[in-house]
Amino acid sequence: MPRGRVTFPLSTIMSRWRRGVAGAVSNCMTIRGRILVAFLITGVITAAVGGSAMVGIKNAGVLVDKTFDESLMSINYARAAATDFAGMRAAFARRWIATEPDVRAAFDHELENLGISLSQDLKIAAARSQSARAARAAENVQRAVDAWRNICNRFTSAYGNDINWSTLDHYAGQVDDQLDLLVNYTAGDGFLYRQIARATVAHDVQLTVAGIGLALFLSALVARGLTRRVVGPVAAASSVAERIAAGELDVGVPRGSADELGALLGAMSKMRDNIRAMMEREVEQRRSAQARLADAVQYSQEGVIVVDAGDSIVLANAQAADFLGVKADLLEPGTPLARLEPALHRSAEVGDILIRHDDDVQATVDILMPDGRWLRISRSPTRDGGFIVMCSDITKLKEQEKSLRETNTLLDAALENMSQGLCLLDAQGRIEVFNRRYPEIFKLPPDRVRPGMTFKDVLAISVECGNWPNRTVDELWQQRMQRVRDNPNDPILWEFADGRVVSCLYRQTEDGRCVATYEDVTERRQAEAKIMHMARHDALTNLPNRVLFKDKMEQALARGDTLAVMFLDLDRFKGVNDSLGHSIGDALLCAVTERLQRVVSASDTVARLGGDEFAIVQSKASPSQASELAAAIIDALVEPFDVRGHQLVIGTSIGIALAPNDGAEPDQLLRNADMALYRAKAEGRGTYHFFQAEMDAQMQERRRLELDLRKALAAGQFELHYQPLVNIDSGKAAGFEALLRWNHPERGMVGPDVFVPVAEEIGLIVPLGDWVLKQACRDAAHWPERLTVAVNLSAVQFRSPTLPLSVISALGQSGLAPSRLELEITETVLLQDNRAVLDALHQFRKLGVRICMDDFGTGYSSLSYLRSFPFDKIKIDRSFIRELGKENDCVAIIRAVMGLGSSLGMITTAEGVETEQQLEILRSEGCMQAQGYLFSRPKPASEIPAMLAEIQPRIWAA
Repeated sequence: MPRGRVTFPLSTIMSRWRRGVAGAVSNCMTIRGRILVAFLITGVITAAVGGSAMVGIKNAGVLVDKTFDESLMSINYARAAATDFAGMRAAFARRWIATEPDVRAAFDHELENLGISLSQDLKIAAARSQSARAARAAENVQRAVDAWRNICNRFTSAYGNDINWSTLDHYAGQVDDQLDLLVNYTAGDGFLYRQIARATVAHDVQLTVAGIGLALFLSALVARGLTRRVVGPVAAASSVAERIAAGELDVGVPRGSADELGALLGAMSKMRDNIRAMMEREVEQRRSAQARLADAVQYSQEGVIVVDAGDSIVLANAQAADFLGVKADLLEPGTPLARLEPALHRSAEVGDILIRHDDDVQATVDILMPDGRWLRISRSPTRDGGFIVMCSDITKLKEQEKSLRETNTLLDAALENMSQGLCLLDAQGRIEVFNRRYPEIFKLPPDRVRPGMTFKDVLAISVECGNWPNRTVDELWQQRMQRVRDNPNDPILWEFADGRVVSCLYRQTEDGRCVATYEDVTERRQAEAKIMHMARHDALTNLPNRVLFKDKMEQALARGDTLAVMFLDLDRFKGVNDSLGHSIGDALLCAVTERLQRVVSASDTVARLGGDEFAIVQSKASPSQASELAAAIIDALVEPFDVRGHQLVIGTSIGIALAPNDGAEPDQLLRNADMALYRAKAEGRGTYHFFQAEMDAQMQERRRLELDLRKALAAGQFELHYQPLVNIDSGKAAGFEALLRWNHPERGMVGPDVFVPVAEEIGLIVPLGDWVLKQACRDAAHWPERLTVAVNLSAVQFRSPTLPLSVISALGQSGLAPSRLELEITETVLLQDNRAVLDALHQFRKLGVRICMDDFGTGYSSLSYLRSFPFDKIKIDRSFIRELGKENDCVAIIRAVMGLGSSLGMITTAEGVETEQQLEILRSEGCMQAQGYLFSRPKPASEIPAMLAEIQPRIWAA
C-alpha cells in the first residue's frame, strides 16, 4: 500500500483527538465543567466504596449459604437418620409382639420404608458434610445399620436361636454410637466453619470502614475546591441582582470572565436596561388608562360619583344624574356637595348617604325613589380621604326577590305540612334545610336540631333520647354508610326501641348535595307483617298453613334431620259441623288445636291443611318416637270436648311418613303420609299407620281405578244384577234387590265393594246412584206388580239436595208405582245430619216409597233411629245369619230383632241365607223374608223370569 494513504487517516485521527482534548479542557474551565468533574470524582469514590461493600456482602452471603446448605443441613439429616433408626427399632419390637400375619407384614413394610429413608438421610448428610471424617462416619453408620438389620432378620428366622435381645441391643448400641459420632463430626465442622466465616466478615468490615474514611477525605477536598472557584464569584453576582431588584437601576455591573458567571453578569446588565425602559412605558400606559377609565365611567350603566377629601365632586357620569333626578350641571367636577343637597330634598336617604361627613363610612342601602324605582346606593372610602358613590337600578331585582319570597313562603308551608320528614345535606354532610316533621319522626327536641349539624350529630342526639339503647353512634353511622354503599337506590329502614320503623331514602343531587326523606312506616310494616302472617297461617286456628308447613319441612330436610310427617284427619267431624253448625265446628277445631299443641314438643310443628285435616312434623324422630306421639294424639283427641255446652266426641286417624326413608321432598312425604292415613281409615279409624312401599302401588292402582270409573258411566259399563227377596211362609218372591256391577273391559266384573268407596270419595256416587235409581225403576216396571225393587242409597247421596228430585224423576220416567220402590239405607246415613236425613226420608214416605234399615246390628244399632223414623223393613246383617247353628247368642239376637220388628210393625228380612238349616231357624223364629245364595245368586234383569220359576219349587222342597 502507498505511504500517502496511511499517513492521511493517521493525521486526521490525531487532529480530531487534539480538538477533543482541547474541548474537554475548555469545558472543564467552566462552572458546569468544574461541578461535573467534582461530581465525577465523588461518584468514583462512592462507586469504589460501594463495590468494596458489595464484595463483602457477597462473601457474607456465600458464607451464610454454605453454613445452611452444608453445616446445618448435614446436622439435620444426621439427626433425621437417628430418628429413622429409632423408628426402625420401635417397629421391629411391635412386629415381634404382633401375632397376626397382616400386622407383621405391615410392620415389615414400615421397616423397609424407614431403612430407605435412613439410607437417603445418610447420603445427604455425607454429601453436605465439610470434612472427610463426617463422610466416613456416615458410611460407618450405614454399615452398622445393615449389620443390625441382618441380626434382626436372623433373630426372626428359624436360624436365629443363638441370638437374643441382648445381642440386638448390642448391635443397636453400635448404630447409636456411630450416629452420635456422625452428629458430633457434623456439629464440629459447623463450628469450625463459623469461626472462619466470622474472621472473614471482620476483615471485610475493616476494609469497608477504611474505604469510607478515605472517601470522606477525598470528598472534603473536592468541596473545598468548588467553594474557592465557584461560590465566591456567585455571591458577588447575587449582590448585584438584589440591588437591581430593590429598584437601584443605576447600579454598576462588574465585568466577568469568559465562563457562565461572566455571561450571567452580562445578562444582568441587559436586564437592568430593559427594566428601566419598561417602567417608562408603564407610566405612559397608566396615563392612557386613566383617560379610558373616565370614558368608561361616563358611559357606564351604573351611576358613579367620585368625591375628594374636600367634599367636592371629582367625577360623575350622566347616569348618576338620571338616577338621582338632578340636573347634570350639579354634578360637574369641582362642584361642592353642599350645592347638591337642596336638589335631594325628595329623598332624604339619598341625601344622607351623599352629604354625610364621616370619612370612614362604608354602606350599601336600597332606597325606594318617589317615582317607584328601587336604587341600590353604595358608598366606599378612598385612600385620599374622599369616597365613591355607586348607584344601580335594582327595580327588577326587587320584583324577583318579592316573587322568590312568595315562592319560598309556599315552599315552607308545603315542607312544614308534609307527612314525611325532609332534610337537605350539603356536600360535607351538614344540614342545610329541614322541616318540622324531621325531628318529630326521630322524637328529638326541636331546639337541639339546627342547620350546620352533621347527620352523625343528629344520630348522637337520637341515641341520647333512647331510640337505640344498645347501639353506639359509630355503629349506627357505619351501618348507614354501608347500606348506602350497597344499595344507594333502596330505602334504609331504622327500627327504634319503641317498635317504630322509619324508612329513609337518600338521593344525591348534581351539585353534591343529598336530599333525605324520612317516613314512619310502622303501621305499614305491621300491616305487611300481618298480611305475611295471614298468608302463611290458618285464619281460624293461627296454625301454620300448607305453605309455611312445607317451608318448615324444607328447612328441616335441608339440615339433614330425620322427620316424622303425620297426616291427621278428624273422625265424625262433619257430623258435628252439619248438625250443630259451622260456629260449633270452628270452636271444635280450635279446641283440637289446643290439645295438639299440648301433646307435641316445642321443636315440632303443627299445621292445619284445610277442613278437618291437620299435619305434624316431628323433628329428629325415630319410628318408636313417632308411634308414641301418634298414640298420644289419638288418646288426647278421643276424650270428649266441651264446646259451648255441647259434649262432643270425635277421634282421629293418622298416617305417618318418615324422612328420608319415605321421601326427601315435602310433597312426596305429604303424599305418602296421606296414603298411610287412607290405610288407617280403611282399617277402622281411630288408629295410626306408617307408610309402606306397597301403598304407593296400591294408590297408583286406585288412581287408575278412579280414572276408569270416571269414564265407565259414560261408556255404559255399569249394569244391574238382581237378587230375590223371598217370603219364608209362602215361598214366593216378594221382590228383588238391585245390586250394581261394573263390567270393566280389562278387569272383568268388578264388585261394588271395590269401586263404590272410590265413587263416594270422588263424588261420582251421586250421578251413579241417580243412574241406578232410574235403571232399577225401568227394569221393575216390566215385572209383575206384586214384585218390589230395593235400591241401596249411599250416605254421600243424602248430602246432595237433589236426591228427592232424583227419586221423583226415576219414578216418573219409568211409571213405576212408588209403593213398589224400596230405598235401603244404613245407620251411618243417620249419623251425618239426623234432621236433614229425616226430612228427606219423610219426603220419600209421602211419595209412598218404602224405607228399609239395611245391615241392622253392625253399626250403633241405636233404638232412637227406630223411634225417629218408622221404617218399613229391617234387614238383619249376614254376619249374624252366618253363625246360625254355631253360636247360640246369634239365635238370641235374631229372636230379639224379630220381636222388635213385630212390635213396631216392621218386616224383618235376613240377608246371606245359604243353607236349609239357616232357613229353618229363621222360619222358627218368625222371620218374614230371606235373601241369599240358597235362593239365587244376583243375576241380570233378563234372567228374572227363570229365577221366579225356580224359587217356589225350591222353597216347597225345603
